Amino acid sequence: MQSSRSTATLWRSLWSAARSPAHTTKRSASSALIASSSQRSTPPSPSTRSALFTIPTQTRALSSTFRQTRRYASTISSSEPLQKTPLYDLHLSHGAKMVPFGGFHMPVQYSGLSVGQSHHFTREHASLFDVSHMVQRHFSGPGAAAFLQRITPSDCEGLGEHRSTLSALMTADGLGGISDDTIITKLPSGNFYVVTNAGCREKDNEYLDSEVSKWNSEKGHEDLQVKEDRWDGKGLIALQGPESEAVLQGLLNDTELVDLKKLLFGQSLYATIKLSGGKASSPVLISRGGYTGEDGFEISIEGEETVAVTEAILSAGPEKVQLAGLGARDSLRLEAGMCLYGHDLNDSITPVEAGLSWIIPKERRSADAGYYGAEVIAEQLLPKSKGGAGVERRRVGLIVEGAPAREGAEIVSRAEEGKEATKLGVVTSGCPSPSLGKNIAMGYVKDGFHKAGTEVDVLVRGRPRKAVITKMPFVPTKYWKGIAPA
Repeated sequence: MQSSRSTATLWRSLWSAARSPAHTTKRSASSALIASSSQRSTPPSPSTRSALFTIPTQTRALSSTFRQTRRYASTISSSEPLQKTPLYDLHLSHGAKMVPFGGFHMPVQYSGLSVGQSHHFTREHASLFDVSHMVQRHFSGPGAAAFLQRITPSDCEGLGEHRSTLSALMTADGLGGISDDTIITKLPSGNFYVVTNAGCREKDNEYLDSEVSKWNSEKGHEDLQVKEDRWDGKGLIALQGPESEAVLQGLLNDTELVDLKKLLFGQSLYATIKLSGGKASSPVLISRGGYTGEDGFEISIEGEETVAVTEAILSAGPEKVQLAGLGARDSLRLEAGMCLYGHDLNDSITPVEAGLSWIIPKERRSADAGYYGAEVIAEQLLPKSKGGAGVERRRVGLIVEGAPAREGAEIVSRAEEGKEATKLGVVTSGCPSPSLGKNIAMGYVKDGFHKAGTEVDVLVRGRPRKAVITKMPFVPTKYWKGIAPA
């Protein structure tokens, strides 16, 4: 979940605001995306890291009717029975094509709308995505902020109440790799709401169980204890697109107290939603943000009310809101330059290599910042020209001519007469862009070949296709910052 220079600038500005208390009592944040790392006494040399250009091996869920379904693969063991979100039956009733993703049955698209049509509908109106497969956690206790600052590069102690930050669970091996990407939201009483990826559920559970146990064992006394609650069974939906605010505002109770126009990207609040029959829902956590590049909201709901809240939103009418699946979500996030964990990010990639340095606040950029991998990250943040380690590879966007480049396609230097092409990197995500009518991709290239405008070749089915390194996002993001985007 991440990306782009404009997104980076936006999050930096939000971070400055988040460090002071929120202006209103029920205001906070949450959105899509990312990363992770670890700690050791001396920074490892580049030779100790894994191969420069590798992508994770994952089981593909292939579909004869939708080629991009290959992306929707689970890092959960294929022997595990697939789980169902609270909206499983609703998906089937709307003609969803279901695929395995993150250990769950998830909709990739719905009858009556192609992936491209669903993509455009999101850009023009609003789409509702089921993201209940994501793992929702709650950390509490006086030591919660300090604990999260050990395992992430975020300044959780300085985070304002009801504010969010994009962050990374840092691998505990000290190599600075990304164990999982995450969004951290500070709730009242110093509690934290943390959302991580479904495909990393088992790995994250093991990691966090171990780290919480270690923390509590080290601290010993109750005032620093940390409690982790997994909100299994809770619903999580994302309403995305330019009409999402108007649709959601019309469903809120106490509209005179809750004005979504005042809720900016990276903030969130609690509210109740009008259900059918005039009943009000239990309080839901509404966070402004998402994983599409559009304005929108993510809504955390009590599991038994997920269907009722979803149906209330859909009651706005099909001309305003449509259900959308993983297919549109993937093309939308790629146009927005956002990462998908297990593809564009993994535990051998650092935030600096991934272009996510901006998630690390200034006060946490030193080698003694105290989070796992801080020494490695501090070295990478300092360019080689200034005596630092720099990085050997960088994440880039590409526009590719001809056939679309898919994950695993090699990026090579342009062929010249008398010279053999050399490998520069690898594609980690790629698809035709419905908005641009061009083939877009994301990948990693050797440092020095990452500047916008650099021409390279991408080997698509063994044939070189001309590609140009391109700044991300490919399509301008439209996050609500209090001023309508141009």
